[in-house]
Amino acid sequence: MRKKIVAGNWKMNKDVIGAQQLMSDLLNYTRENKPSCEVWIAPPALYLMMAKDLYENNEVGVFAQDISIHDSGAYTGEISAEMLESIEADGSIIGHSERRQYHGETDALCFEKIKKALAKNLTPIYCNGETLEQRKAGKHLEVVQEQTENALFGLTAEEVKKVIIAYEPVWAIGTGETATPEQAQEIHAHIRKVLASKFGEEVAQSISILYGGSVKPDNAKEIFSQKDIDGGLIGGAALKIEDFSKVIEGFNA
Repeated sequence: MRKKIVAGNWKMNKDVIGAQQLMSDLLNYTRENKPSCEVWIAPPALYLMMAKDLYENNEVGVFAQDISIHDSGAYTGEISAEMLESIEADGSIIGHSERRQYHGETDALCFEKIKKALAKNLTPIYCNGETLEQRKAGKHLEVVQEQTENALFGLTAEEVKKVIIAYEPVWAIGTGETATPEQAQEIHAHIRKVLASKFGEEVAQSISILYGGSVKPDNAKEIFSQKDIDGGLIGGAALKIEDFSKVIEGFNA
C-alpha cells in the first residue's frame, strides 16, 4: 500500500521563536489526534536539528528543502547528503519549482541530487510540474513526462521505489489558484503511467505521488480522495497549525 503523506514546505519563513512554536504545536497535534497519514515538515535548514531533537520519537518526518550534489568542500551555503544523514534527517525536497526558477536547476541536476540522497538512505521528494504557458499550450502532459523521465529513468527499480514525487503545477503555487481535483488526478495518473512504462505496473503503483498546488483546508478532502493522489506538499497552509491540521484531516473522512 502506498504511503499517505502530508508534507509542509515552510520555504523561507518563521524566526526561531515562531519555528519552535509551530513545531511544538504540531507535535501536540500529532500526539493527540494520531493522524491517518504520515506528517512531514521541511523547515529552513537552520531549524533542522531543532526539529530532530523535538521529534525524537519520529512523530513528524524532518526534511531539508534542498540538497547539494557535492559531498563536501568549498561550496559555501550548501548542505550535503552526509550532513543530513549525520543529524538523522529523513530526506530532502529536490527540484522544487522555486529552485528551478531562481537557481536554474535542471532535471539532470535533480537526478544527481536524488542519487546523492539515496546513497545516504535519505528519501527524495522530487518535484515536477508545468507553467501556465505550458498548460495553455496543451503541453502539460508532455512537460511532466519529460521531467519524470529525465530525473528518474536513470534509477533502478529498487531506487525509484524510494522516491516520493510531488506534482506541483507552477501556476498554482502561491497564487491562490488550484488545479481542479480532476486536473490533478489526470497528471498524477499520467505520471504513474510513465513510471509503469519504464519500471512496470507494480513499481508504479507502489510510489506515492503528492499534489503540490495550493492545497488548503477547504479543498484537501476532495483532492486527497482522487485515486492517484497520495497526499500533498503544502506551502502556505503549513505555516499555521490551524490550517495544517485541517489539511491533515483531509485523510480522516
